Amino acid sequence: MASIKFIPCSLLALVVLFSAADGQLRPDFYAATCTNLASIVRGAMVTAVSAERRMGASVLRLHFHDCFVQGCDGSVLLNDLPPFVGEKSAASNLNSLRGFDVIDGIKASVEAACPGVVSCADILALAARDGTVLLGGPTWAVPLGRRDSTNASFNLASVDLPAPSANVSDLIAAFGRKGFTPREMAALSGAHTVGFAQCRSFRERLYKDGSVDPVFADKLKANCPASGPAGDSFLEPLDVLTASVFDNNYYHNLAVRRGLLHSDQEMYSGTGTEYLAGVVNQYRGSSTLFFAEFAAAMVKMGSIDPLTGAAGQVRAKCRFVIH
Repeated sequence: MASIKFIPCSLLALVVLFSAADGQLRPDFYAATCTNLASIVRGAMVTAVSAERRMGASVLRLHFHDCFVQGCDGSVLLNDLPPFVGEKSAASNLNSLRGFDVIDGIKASVEAACPGVVSCADILALAARDGTVLLGGPTWAVPLGRRDSTNASFNLASVDLPAPSANVSDLIAAFGRKGFTPREMAALSGAHTVGFAQCRSFRERLYKDGSVDPVFADKLKANCPASGPAGDSFLEPLDVLTASVFDNNYYHNLAVRRGLLHSDQEMYSGTGTEYLAGVVNQYRGSSTLFFAEFAAAMVKMGSIDPLTGAAGQVRAKCRFVIH
């Protein structure tokens, strides 16, 4: 087939809308309309992760924060344009989310190959999968066909994303509202086997949390003082054993009270967590089991309330709505 970019835009739009008419996501959604999509995304993520391994974790987190707020619709990518205030300014995201430039670059390459076809939400879902694989994690077939939202919600971003200080009942409730079982929650939390967190996210755990290993806490206190803004942005790896490798060491950390975030440690040490502690033990005993259940949970997460068919739009640039 000749390059798809030679198909008239009006006809191409009809093809895309017809393909999405059933409202179902599927891995081959762009098989006829953007044949080199997978290689474009993969190539860009290889470059990004080669330059900074942390970027694989950052893009994965970006996808999570997108899906947990009004569904997987690319809303987290939208810039604030006064008086509009979107998700980027919410406390869980402000000065914390990364990877926007990587997604922008991928979008530009995809637009050059297949203009007006592939949504930012789908690009983000693919990039999150590829970043995970490049860090040594599992792969999965990414269902595609999402459309981009024309709005974002500061308010929902402020309440829907689980806080690092959350207790186990808060976590179960937050994930339950999105349709996840406690076991699926434990699997998705394993994404914290890569990436970093700022001191402000784990300070109280070091100084006030009785479930933390004291040797571990004392080591981190050197760069994360009990008060004051000086250490707020200091970074520590979420997985102290293998910070840049996607493996099951996150669960080993929880078993010895070395989870960096209170919300993570709660799955093993929180009140009434016998079931979750058992799941943690299963995952730390078998990376194969963890990888399989993480991949399945990621497919489910990527299917939270997508816009399909004629809903939403396909943005030309991920940070801005087309008017």
